[in-house]
Amino acid sequence: MFEPVIAPSGTLLGLLQRGRGDGTLHALAAPRAEALEALNQCVLRDPRQDWQVENRSLYYARLYLDLAGPLGEIEAHLFSADDLVDEEDHRTGLALSVLGHLASYGRDDALMLLRRYAASGANWAWALDELALRDDDEGLRSLAPAVLARFPATAEGEARLAAAVRDAYEPRPWCLWEETPQYGERLRAARQQGSFDRWQRQMTPSGPRPGWGVQAVFDWAADGLRRGTPLHVPAARCLAAVAQPEDRSAILAAAAGADGEAARATALHHLVLAEPENPAVLDLIEAAADEPAVAAYERMCGPGAVERARRWVHRPDALGEAAAAILAARGGPEDAGLVLGALRSTVRGAGPDTRRLFALVDGAGRLAVGCAAPVLRHVYRETASSHLRGRAARALASTDPTFAAGFAVECLWDCEETTREVAARHAETADARVAPRLRRLAADPAEEEDVQSAVRSRIAPESAV
Repeated sequence: MFEPVIAPSGTLLGLLQRGRGDGTLHALAAPRAEALEALNQCVLRDPRQDWQVENRSLYYARLYLDLAGPLGEIEAHLFSADDLVDEEDHRTGLALSVLGHLASYGRDDALMLLRRYAASGANWAWALDELALRDDDEGLRSLAPAVLARFPATAEGEARLAAAVRDAYEPRPWCLWEETPQYGERLRAARQQGSFDRWQRQMTPSGPRPGWGVQAVFDWAADGLRRGTPLHVPAARCLAAVAQPEDRSAILAAAAGADGEAARATALHHLVLAEPENPAVLDLIEAAADEPAVAAYERMCGPGAVERARRWVHRPDALGEAAAAILAARGGPEDAGLVLGALRSTVRGAGPDTRRLFALVDGAGRLAVGCAAPVLRHVYRETASSHLRGRAARALASTDPTFAAGFAVECLWDCEETTREVAARHAETADARVAPRLRRLAADPAEEEDVQSAVRSRIAPESAV
């Protein structure tokens, strides 16, 4: 995985990389060649901070449609020499998803590219999943020889085939192929083997056994830490099941560090659930103030945790950050100033992309902190995270009286459906661009149901046709 290089927010490329609605509006107003160059750069070099959760594919596919964009650059990217040596999903996943949406919109050139890549590309499984949602039965059946040829009739090949069938996101192609005489027997055996493998994993757990006590749970957590697999959270749940009243002193001693790091983390997580209002637990967290202690504190939600947050929010460490997040999520109106201060200092110190801003932005909106609007607008403009921008939009809807006539309008073209939903509920229809966009969203079969429900709440049913 490479770290994407994001252009400044004031450029066309920067807007498109961020998935902002203004990116589409500026691209449609720019020279077509310039817009297509920026669009291709985004699709071929995925700009998302977290490619597994942030949306871009429908956003870029819609822009390809509006620009009548050719797919030559995507084709060259998919079938380049890099595909022979780089099998990571991240290299081609965005391009394949864009092709999938274009195929849904009736672009036959996108459908043909997906078929070719499913037959010969390194990330064939992703392409096959896209086709499973869009292609007809005949097209899928034509891919069977090329796909199944990847799995030689050896023990290793059959094992890989069973794993592929078991892990397929969309089972439709495999079910179609299983119905054919030529491949049916082999694929039925692969499906049965995959089901057996799943059952075997479920029946052979490596975790706690009946009869375990407190020390056995601590030992299990310590073993996981030695193997590089932290188990303190599930171990804390086990501790709740096995701990007896006479074990309390041992658990408190472990939480203070008497039995090592794994036992301390396990005991702390157990105590914040078992005794959430015990001041002694909060004292232990304050004394440690390290990663396990902070993680345990973040799981607390009672009045005691909120009261300590008011004392700890000014700390310059991770515990202070956690305190700010708790105030943002659970504080009252009297905490608005503390949340605003934490929001401003976090933006100044860590920039507009840090994950610490998620809770603070939400908190500014929840508490309707009007004075937060300028910094929220800054986060909205500058962040490369489309999820954070969506949170900023929701917060601005509660804090900024100019939102409906400003950012809400461009949000109708945003890459995230949750942001488009906020825009559909708030965008000022006096803007000439709003009503046509609402009608288009209402008629688009690729649009999410929540967005269309929000649109229907704003326009008459007959105008959505």
